[in-house]
Amino acid sequence: MMDDYGDMLLRTANLLLRDRQSAEEAVQDTYIQAYAKMNQLQEPERLKAWLIRIVVNRCRMKQRTWSWSNIFPSGDAELQASDDAGFTAGAEELFMVEWHNVRLAESIRSLAYVYRECLTLYYFHEMSIREISEQLNTPENTIKSRLARGRTLLKKIVEKEGHFL
Repeated sequence: MMDDYGDMLLRTANLLLRDRQSAEEAVQDTYIQAYAKMNQLQEPERLKAWLIRIVVNRCRMKQRTWSWSNIFPSGDAELQASDDAGFTAGAEELFMVEWHNVRLAESIRSLAYVYRECLTLYYFHEMSIREISEQLNTPENTIKSRLARGRTLLKKIVEKEGHFL
């Protein structure tokens, strides 16, 4: 049942940590912690939110921990392209969608952690500000500020690098 969420958790961790290996470790840690504490899940229909909370916490812990990977990053900046492009699009259109997804992910990864965290939960997981506030145990106004500041910074990066539009 948890394997259904594997791609979602990996993408979240990859966006937050900016390193594929660290992201995979965070997801593995998430599964271990979820398995060990499965009896604490009061509402099974909230499994997705519970797993996201665990992976975000694991990413926060990894962000605080010094690692050799900070000196020798893996350089893995690729994200899998979204399958949302559909099957009717031509090869060139699919390539452009993938290119834009990778460019957007790279731009998000260049932001400070607090902005990556809020933007990822808001846009990629479609969580409300209230849900993010509960998830991160942070006031709603702080979440709103981080989203606004993150969007402003992201817009500047995108405009500067000319990735889109």
